[in-house]
Amino acid sequence: MALVVSVLSVWGQGCCADTVTFAGRIENAEYQVWIEMDFYHNDVVTPGQEIFGQVPGYFGAKRDTRKWIFVDAEVKGKQARLVITNDYGSEDLEARLTLERDGTYTLERLKGSTMKIVVGGKWVNIPKKLTFKRPVATKPAALAKKRLAE
Repeated sequence: MALVVSVLSVWGQGCCADTVTFAGRIENAEYQVWIEMDFYHNDVVTPGQEIFGQVPGYFGAKRDTRKWIFVDAEVKGKQARLVITNDYGSEDLEARLTLERDGTYTLERLKGSTMKIVVGGKWVNIPKKLTFKRPVATKPAALAKKRLAE
C-alpha cells in the first residue's frame, strides 16, 4: 500500500513530463508545408541552415527551399508560444501552436510578419491560422518508443 501511495504521489508531482506532444513532424496538405519540432530538447537542426545550430524547430515547404526557424519555444500545457524568424533574419513573428481536442494542431500568428513561401515563382502568404496533422508514422506513441530506445 505504501508503494502505491508513493508512486501516486510522485506521479502527481509531474515525474513523467510530456516529451512528445510538441516533438516530431506535423503537416498541412493544402499548402504542402510542415513543422519539424522538438520543443523539449531544442535539438532540431534545420537542413541547409546548420549555421543556426540546434533550435526548437522549423517550418518548411515542399515547393520552397527556404525555412522559417523557431528560435524560441515555450510549452505550457497544450500550447506552445513561438518566436519565429525567416532564414535571412529579415522577418520575424510570434505565434502560438495549439494541440486541439481532435488531435490536430493550429498554428496562429499573434504578431509580426506574415509567413510566406514561394510556389511556382510567386510568393504565397500563409494564413494567420493554419491546421496541421501528424503523419501516421510520427504519432506520439511511436515517438515515445523511439525516445525510450535512445
